[in-house]
Amino acid sequence: MSRVDRYKHIHEKAKPIEEKKTFNPRKEKNYGDEAYYEESESFNEPEIAPRSHERIDQSKEKKRFFKKEKQPKKPKRKKRFSWPKRILLVLLLLIVLAVGFFFKGKSYAENDTSLPKEELETFNGVKSANGAHNILILGSDTRGEDSGRADTIMVLQLDGPSKKPKLVSFMRDTFVDIPGYDANKINASYALGGAELVRQTLAENFNIQCNYYAKVDFQSFEKIVDSMFPNGVKIDAEKDLNLDGVDIAKGSQKMDGHTLLQYSRFRMDEEGDFGRVRRQQQVMTAVMGQLKNPLALLRTPESLGRLVGYMSTDVPTSFMIKNGPSLLLKGGSGIERLTVPVENSWQNVDYDYAGSVLQIDPDMNRAAVQNFLDQ
Repeated sequence: MSRVDRYKHIHEKAKPIEEKKTFNPRKEKNYGDEAYYEESESFNEPEIAPRSHERIDQSKEKKRFFKKEKQPKKPKRKKRFSWPKRILLVLLLLIVLAVGFFFKGKSYAENDTSLPKEELETFNGVKSANGAHNILILGSDTRGEDSGRADTIMVLQLDGPSKKPKLVSFMRDTFVDIPGYDANKINASYALGGAELVRQTLAENFNIQCNYYAKVDFQSFEKIVDSMFPNGVKIDAEKDLNLDGVDIAKGSQKMDGHTLLQYSRFRMDEEGDFGRVRRQQQVMTAVMGQLKNPLALLRTPESLGRLVGYMSTDVPTSFMIKNGPSLLLKGGSGIERLTVPVENSWQNVDYDYAGSVLQIDPDMNRAAVQNFLDQ
């Protein structure tokens, strides 16, 4: 019997195995049928792997989740001025106030009718060869016996080689050559041709070139000193003096404007003009030295304005404002001084038309002046 036949009866008796059914949505449902969509809502389909751009978005979301939450920004505090800025602001304010007081004093003097007004003169200033600014200072008394002549002749040097203020004083009886006129006392040059002829005389005899000039009447000097130093100027008087009804005792004391003026003008003794020039220099040194006092400095801008308003000068206001503080600071420690004629360079001589004069050695005095100003 063949093998197939042998098991034939078994195959016939056996039941057919039913095919195991598996869920196949494609076979079981029609995609167009609404029931499919309703049933699919409750069916948990396996997750589908996100696409590449979806994975990037998810990673960003995770970073934002794990990232520490930012704290709210605190309001910024307003920056306060630093000390250097505060100091600079204070300095600017002081400068503005000083300029304001300067013009206040200048306006007061220009409108003061109690004193004669000095008219501005023609002055052809020339700058010094060494770059310094030389200012010709002239003092006169319109009430005195020498009315019309300069009682005081000085040259103040600023911005010279030494960078220190220097003062050259010329005794008024110094016998010099006056351009266009016969030789005469140096103070006669002002009576003959004003500040401009004095400038030319100094240039010819001593080789001094002056940029500017300033002329002040002695009455104005008194008012300026009193406004700057209401309690007087401290000075050590050399000797007992009496001039114009003012008695001055030897020794340390405080002088008001009128007393200080009389002290600086006195020459009725054996020293004559030599003593007077020395005392004028002493007065200037005392005044400049006491300007270091804070109270005096507060009054200085207005007093300087009055000085400019009372006197005749061609010094620019901008020059005064620029060089004024430097002059006060440097001048307070002392001004270097020279008197012309220098020692052992002169002799007394009498001329019929000029009277008693100081006959000088021109070369010796010219060299002394140049050596003083150029160092």
